[in-house]
Amino acid sequence: MIFKGHIKRALFATLGTVFFAAGVIGVFLPVLPTTPFMLLALWAFSNSSQRLHDYIWHHKRYGPMVRAWKEHGAIPLRAKISAIFVMTLSAVFMVFFSGAPLYGLLAALALMLTGAVFILTRPTLQQPTS
Repeated sequence: MIFKGHIKRALFATLGTVFFAAGVIGVFLPVLPTTPFMLLALWAFSNSSQRLHDYIWHHKRYGPMVRAWKEHGAIPLRAKISAIFVMTLSAVFMVFFSGAPLYGLLAALALMLTGAVFILTRPTLQQPTS
């Protein structure tokens, strides 16, 4: 039984590491969202390592956005603008350059619109002024 606990913790720690890495990459690639991956890493680490969970929760860069989402469901303004911009740019490229069938375009545009509405209806994270 103890062996199963170690395997479970190792699997969750591995998942957390993968999600954390994807979140860090998302800082540099606007098409990859940082916050959802950090939230997934936080969840995985909460099932494997309190130390790694606390590392993300108190991290100088990622901690404020994770805490804002967990406590208030808030998204930083910069992340909102970036997400909407990338979705709009993707939609324009799909419509004019993809050659996808109409039903595929409409489905993709509907999903993007749903995501945009969700993002825009979340509270905006207020950055502290220094």
